[in-house]
Amino acid sequence: MANHASAKKRIRRNTRMEIINKIRKNRVRSFIKKVEIAIDKADKTSANEAFKKAQPEMHKSVTKGVFKKNTMSRKLSRLSSRIKNLA
Repeated sequence: MANHASAKKRIRRNTRMEIINKIRKNRVRSFIKKVEIAIDKADKTSANEAFKKAQPEMHKSVTKGVFKKNTMSRKLSRLSSRIKNLA
């Protein structure tokens, strides 16, 4: 249990940030899912549009510290290659 005022404040802050980070993660996941659904339907134009909307959200999550840089780079690369392979 926290004994110092600063430690108590840190606990309050951590719980708030935990909620915010969960919201950010879910937001990114939903954008990725929209791209994957478009890929599964083999609709290249809608997949490209969904990807263009998802890209800034994914980069934003990296700057906020929710995901690591390499993780998002890998996911973006794999999604773009899957879109490119649609014929």
